[in-house]
Amino acid sequence: MRILVVEDARSLADVLAEGLRDQGMAVDIAHDGVAAATKLDLNPYDVIVLDRDLPGIHGDTLCQLITEREDRAMVLMLTAAGSPGDRVSGLTLGADDYLAKPFHFPELILRVRALARRRPTARARTLRGAGIELDPARRTATRDGRQLDLSVKEFALLEALLQASPDYLSTENLLERVWDENTNPFTNTVTVTIGRLRRKLGKPAIITTSHGVGYRIADPADHADRSGQADPPKTADAGHGR
Repeated sequence: MRILVVEDARSLADVLAEGLRDQGMAVDIAHDGVAAATKLDLNPYDVIVLDRDLPGIHGDTLCQLITEREDRAMVLMLTAAGSPGDRVSGLTLGADDYLAKPFHFPELILRVRALARRRPTARARTLRGAGIELDPARRTATRDGRQLDLSVKEFALLEALLQASPDYLSTENLLERVWDENTNPFTNTVTVTIGRLRRKLGKPAIITTSHGVGYRIADPADHADRSGQADPPKTADAGHGR
């Protein structure tokens, strides 16, 4: 899940980003409306945590711009203006939820996750495939009934692969979905995390690699992917850092 935090108070923006990242989310930050609009043109987001009183482009205007986009993100308006009238006007602008400051962080997390599930392109709450059952809301994952002890990034990586299954996700796709804009695109972090995840998932291997294409979840019942090894190599490599 990729989140954009738009907040001009830098200390609060950093706290929000750190807390959301601790929950396995990829988080970018913008400190004004202009920077936020630029990031919206560059990256796909599931949820935008939007301060209302922003410099550059006001939060109200930015909210309207977001709702007009074809593949729009869900908007959680986060602001000190918390009267009933303020909430009504914010929701009228197109915000999907409204949370007044000060707020309890666990509530913010729950609202962000609920918005991500409500997004039109969101998948079912529990993801299933190749013997895996993953519940993003409860942060649980099992394989053939066996509980998986996954790190935050391993869980997010498995979630992204299950959401895309049976399609492949390239290294670049995974960096966008699981990490954030601060990640070096030439890092081998995807390869390393895939390796750790494969070991924790156990045998038979279900994450397959196609060089020049990327990674995917494959049912071990499929004889072609039974070994879990790379598909026949092609000329290009599967992204940076390999």
